[in-house]
Amino acid sequence: MKIIISNASQKPIYFQIAEQIKNQIISGELKEGEPLPSIRKLAQELQISVITTKRAYEELEKEGFIDTVGGKGCFVAMQNKELLREKKMKMVEDRLIKAVTEAKLLGVRLEELKEMLTLLYKEEE
Repeated sequence: MKIIISNASQKPIYFQIAEQIKNQIISGELKEGEPLPSIRKLAQELQISVITTKRAYEELEKEGFIDTVGGKGCFVAMQNKELLREKKMKMVEDRLIKAVTEAKLLGVRLEELKEMLTLLYKEEE
């Protein structure tokens, strides 16, 4: 599991950790039932406070991404396939909103934006 902390980011460290783990779960890099590093081990690897790591794990558990098993650790939670797809779609939608906002600011017309998206999408095939 790879996590990169940015000191330049406006986002709190616990949020950066939780967001990156969430993205790895949604993308399938982290599989259902897979164990996560212990709170202490992750804090040590990232050279941050155990409290910060604990808060990140608590956020992930609240959102249903991980389960904590007393005495055993934290594991990637079983995901409802429909809910997981919805989360993936929401991530794409959020990024498209940013792209559309930027396009409007730069004066890019809808037709041009559609053409760019089509070309980019087909280029990846």
